[in-house]
Amino acid sequence: MNRQDPYRKTLVAAFVGYIVQATVCIFPPLLFVTFRRDYGVTLSQISLLVTLTFAIQLVGDLTMPRLIARIGAKAGIVAANLLALAGLVLLPVLADAFGYGGIVAAAMLYSCGASLIEVLVSPIVEACPTKNKEGVMSLLHSFFAWGCALVIGLSTAYFAAFGIGSWKLLTMLWAIVPLADSALFFAAPIPAMNAESGGKPVPIRRLLKNGSMLLLMAVMIAGGAAELAVSQWASAFAEAGLGVSKATGDLLGPLLFALLMGAGRLVYALGSKRLKLERFMLFSALLCIAGYLMIGLSPLPTVSLLGCGVVGFGCAVLWPGSLSMGAKLLPWGGTTLFSLLACCGDIGCSTGPTLVGLVSDRLSENLQLGILCGVIYPIIAVAALLGLRKKQ
Repeated sequence: MNRQDPYRKTLVAAFVGYIVQATVCIFPPLLFVTFRRDYGVTLSQISLLVTLTFAIQLVGDLTMPRLIARIGAKAGIVAANLLALAGLVLLPVLADAFGYGGIVAAAMLYSCGASLIEVLVSPIVEACPTKNKEGVMSLLHSFFAWGCALVIGLSTAYFAAFGIGSWKLLTMLWAIVPLADSALFFAAPIPAMNAESGGKPVPIRRLLKNGSMLLLMAVMIAGGAAELAVSQWASAFAEAGLGVSKATGDLLGPLLFALLMGAGRLVYALGSKRLKLERFMLFSALLCIAGYLMIGLSPLPTVSLLGCGVVGFGCAVLWPGSLSMGAKLLPWGGTTLFSLLACCGDIGCSTGPTLVGLVSDRLSENLQLGILCGVIYPIIAVAALLGLRKKQ
């Protein structure tokens, strides 16, 4: 990035925006055991909380374009950070005052913020006058992975040093991230969002009539499911397979996954001028299949754990790559394109871990075979990518 480029601040703010999203997505689940102990929250209530947060994001993905068309992208992205900030700050306050109801209220706030970030950050970066848009998009999404690794690593270290009982202070410290990002976006120029006619978002039904869009939606659903089916269960798999503590499981499981997912996105960002996006995505999906087979079929726990990392690297570019392909193939889609693809990604994120959990329960809590069933998702991604190649 050129230091004289006025949009340099915009890109920096966008990168931090994905760290904000990683914070609100990754940090609260680290407190689920604490919520059970301190507030009497049941497992079913935790499951309902997870479902509710995803539902809010799904609704937000579909409804935000109209709001953004009214208030503008800058007001929308600043509001997104302030909602995330409010949710984090109020989490310990409302939890002490109202128990589970307070936790739900705080979750609704930061989930709305996460939804707005997902809908806005990618089209803002796409609209910036950068020379290598596909590489920049992959680099942008790598910051979600780096954010996940940062949250898991620093939170684990904090709890080891000060104890889980001091989680309220750590929540306030993490709230500094959206506060800083709201200031960054407020000071940064926001490029005009193209392909919106008359200030109105493109109708969803117009996009749904396009065959390429339907295939991209399939890739997004499969990519989100393939990612979360492993990352959400990686800690439990490490604990069960290697017999380690939860802290060690978090470091060996989700942290390893996040680091390799970030590495995959960074590799493409650095080599995007030489690598063809469609081919790299197809290679990545095939690598993802190999990772699932390593997890599900290897008798050696260490090889299975390595497979979790392979899946992280393999699914890395499927989400940002789909957004870049969508912007290239359907440049008239505007923010509706990004919101619809984000909605598909969130659908995958919610269904992938659910399939693994249900199958594992049916197979006497055999998590290894449960994860193996998730191989269907990268297979779907390969089929959809081959369909896109044929269509083009």
